[in-house]
Amino acid sequence: MRRWVPAILAVALLAPAAAFPQADNGTQNSKGAVYEQLNLFDEAFERIRQDAVEAVGDKQLVSTAIAGMLSSLDPHAVYLTEAQYKAQQAPSKEEQGAIGLVVTIANGQLTVVSPRDGSPAAAAGIKPGDEIFMIGKEPTYDMTLADIAQRLHGPVGSEVTLLLRRGTEPPMKLTVKRADSAFQTVSSRLDEGDIGYIRLGGFDDKTAGDLAAAVANLRQQSGNKLIGFVLDLRNNPGGDFKAAVTTADDFLDKGDVAVIKGRNPADDKRIAATPGDLAKGLPIVAIINGGTAGEAELVAGALHDNHRAVLLGSKTFGESGIETTIPLDGGNGAIRLTTARFLTPDGNEIQGKGIQPDLAVSSLKIEKIASGEQVREADLPGALKNTDTIIPPAHPSAAPGNTKPSAAPKPSAGAPAAATKPETNEPVASKDIGTAEDEQLTEALDVLRGLAMTSARNTR
Repeated sequence: MRRWVPAILAVALLAPAAAFPQADNGTQNSKGAVYEQLNLFDEAFERIRQDAVEAVGDKQLVSTAIAGMLSSLDPHAVYLTEAQYKAQQAPSKEEQGAIGLVVTIANGQLTVVSPRDGSPAAAAGIKPGDEIFMIGKEPTYDMTLADIAQRLHGPVGSEVTLLLRRGTEPPMKLTVKRADSAFQTVSSRLDEGDIGYIRLGGFDDKTAGDLAAAVANLRQQSGNKLIGFVLDLRNNPGGDFKAAVTTADDFLDKGDVAVIKGRNPADDKRIAATPGDLAKGLPIVAIINGGTAGEAELVAGALHDNHRAVLLGSKTFGESGIETTIPLDGGNGAIRLTTARFLTPDGNEIQGKGIQPDLAVSSLKIEKIASGEQVREADLPGALKNTDTIIPPAHPSAAPGNTKPSAAPKPSAGAPAAATKPETNEPVASKDIGTAEDEQLTEALDVLRGLAMTSARNTR
């Protein structure tokens, strides 16, 4: 079948997709407009069935139509065929291997958000912002995210070849071996004898337990002499929403974790923190960058607005959509749809804006992608708009008329410089993260030591 056949059907669907919101007012005219557009679709459907030079089945036409309708929404809306939906629910042995890439489609081009920590993609040197032109022998320009996920997965130990480009550098070909898709999300070490460094590379059902174990281990290693924590969220592409909420809550004793905002304002709600702080009140510096995306931004926003951490680094990716997978009747697959978004506890939008750090510290090795620019959520075609709607915060410290405290005390001018850190052998999302040449981490350790000195003076 020629490519123009599904293309015509997809174009025909754009009109009804735009017409559906008009039906909300319940008027007869708007309902009539919807039916008129559906009649237009029916006519196009029949013409394609009867006149296309190559015959095409009804099921394939309908599937392509649904996919085309979803492609006109935000970049994360996608149609899952019956086979793709089943594979997502229960991956077979042939689909359990992965290279650990989180990707998006920017301006029609498959683009890396970030590789997972400890993944084959990270070990191969793939970085945020890399553009992938081919997977194997297939070009990626007209693939959906569901198609891409299917091609990147395969048997553990099998290989996949990618043709990619970084900035203005010449295209390069990488062959990456698939591994078990359960990648580690938490790693830690003791820096300078009294600072706990915790790297969060994603969020899954093991993150909470691993995080608690990491904090306990750091306390033991330091002889209970920790002065604070550096929480590294750079190149963290997100993951499980509930796990991210739990992670943020683990460092909060009170306040809110996030605000959930849906299409209907009546459904807006706040997620409240529960008592208990893993860090026991010790100062935290969280490092963020353009690869800090999705649920990682939820954690950064929660710690910032509750004045629990200083954010250091550069602006985050700007993605806060909450996606829901909705099965279709009759076993005809499912649709993945953005049904809500999360805001910071103070009601600040993340979508399309990202989160600005309290202390802007750039790192040429981590932030610069050749001579190209870092792609963010707002750059994607059809990206959800940032409405800048502010939901009044629940906690009185940020209510109108009150003076909002600073994010954290400023570091002392006499804070000692950080000592040189040892190299780490742990494969993170970028080989530059966590090493002796990591300028942002060096600055974070410096700031944390200043915060600890200020905190100690205030408690005397």
